[in-house]
Amino acid sequence: MTELAYAERPAASATDWWREAVIYQVYVRSFADGNGDGVGDLLGVRSRLRYLAELGVDAVWLTPFYTSPMADFGYDVADYRQVDPIFGTLADAKALIDDAHRLGLRIIIDVVPNHTSDRHEWFAQAVREGPGSPARDRYVFRAGSGDLPPNDWESVFGGPAWTRLPDGQWYLHLFAPEQPDLNWEHPEVHEEFAGVLRFWLDLGVDGFRIDVAHGMVKAEGLPDIGRTGQVEMIGTAVLPFFDQDGVHDIHRAWRQILDSYDGDRIGVAEAWAPTPDRLALYVRQDELHQAFNFHFLTTPWEAAGFRAVIDSSLATTALVGAPTTWVLSNHDVKRHVTRYGGGEQGLRRARAAALLMLALPGSVYVYQGEELGLPEVLDLPDELCQDPQRLRDPDSGRDGCRVPMPWADLQPSHGFSFPAADPSWLPIPAAWGPLSVDSQLRDAGSTLRLYQAALRLRHELDDLGDGPLTWLDSPEGTLAFVRGDVACVVNLTGRPVESPVRGEVLLASAAPEGGRLAADSTVWWRLAGPPY
Repeated sequence: MTELAYAERPAASATDWWREAVIYQVYVRSFADGNGDGVGDLLGVRSRLRYLAELGVDAVWLTPFYTSPMADFGYDVADYRQVDPIFGTLADAKALIDDAHRLGLRIIIDVVPNHTSDRHEWFAQAVREGPGSPARDRYVFRAGSGDLPPNDWESVFGGPAWTRLPDGQWYLHLFAPEQPDLNWEHPEVHEEFAGVLRFWLDLGVDGFRIDVAHGMVKAEGLPDIGRTGQVEMIGTAVLPFFDQDGVHDIHRAWRQILDSYDGDRIGVAEAWAPTPDRLALYVRQDELHQAFNFHFLTTPWEAAGFRAVIDSSLATTALVGAPTTWVLSNHDVKRHVTRYGGGEQGLRRARAAALLMLALPGSVYVYQGEELGLPEVLDLPDELCQDPQRLRDPDSGRDGCRVPMPWADLQPSHGFSFPAADPSWLPIPAAWGPLSVDSQLRDAGSTLRLYQAALRLRHELDDLGDGPLTWLDSPEGTLAFVRGDVACVVNLTGRPVESPVRGEVLLASAAPEGGRLAADSTVWWRLAGPPY
């Protein structure tokens, strides 16, 4: 038996709910449609809150629902204090928050601080008033070099990160041209976002997921990078437009705002950093509470890779006393059923990965539909695909993971829209009827029932919730660890393998036969004694 000397996490108070929380990501546009127009909205989310409470999650993270021209589906914000009519009203947002709290659910919302929409009143004023105006100081405007942009920075969505206005000046946009980057050296930008946070905290939200938390601050002088393919460097190399030290001053200021409110409000960083040590800086005790663990998400289906990521993740966050987070899918990546091979194999692996993830110490994020085992939709008609990232790079589109949730096996909208609408903003495959919520609730062996059981046990088993992780020796191609008297054993091979432990089977993604683990499966065992 091998035990790694991970630092004990600080003792959790009754209000440290986020340290072991399971947080469910709702992509509002695709979760549930409450007014029958084919687009998900806050009324639809509100109508399905009881489903989420019965699933067993602790909190719900909502993607942006602010006023927006939807150039990037809400991540281009025109007004941070209003709800876009597509999604409802401010009253709908307040009612959703209140209903969630009555059901014991917390609400986390997105905040988008790196950039605004080009329709934001600030940017419209900057364009209208022209070069040299104070309004331009709120954004990153520069003169070019002749007909060339100010430097060689590239947009995450492809192409140059600069757009030239008719007056000759260029503005920076690390994402779409409709998303101009803010200048976080300007005090009005700091004041505005402090006000935005307080507005939503006063309305009752329990925290914020901070989009591009590694952005905002740019290196002095905006130096060239000197090579193309810069998007491939994100998270692996030092870049002058991401992960600058100055972002931590912003997060410390926001932590003070969060701490000034009752109820343990939290900040969650969507952050990419070139090293684990740099990522840990975002979750120091005076900064944010959590940061997404994208390295776990991108790990291929093999034991050594998962072991290495789990070890490095736990060791890194232990340095600063923060919880590790685990995530398998989100609204920006191909669904993991498909990443793991698709079809029956992909679903087997996805079910096994879910039990692995839910047995690990820390907080877990579940992306809507993964509890149904939904695959990526790969055959959407080109004319329906609207992702701006895909328009620049057809191989990187995110539409396929954003197809609406199937709630029932009834056509035309699989219960997504009420009253029924056809079509939904992206079509739901006709074959998804058996994958729908209603269908899986009728099937004791479904993926939905597996998630429900796992979340229930995660809450009930004290050792699984709080115990440190101790690795066990196990056959090649497998992983095994214990937390208290609960063992998690994962077979990542395509064949049955003898389990290194025995005991009472608490839960399995595929039932073991005797002491042999099924191919691509995970089993939670209750141990009667030492596992060695």
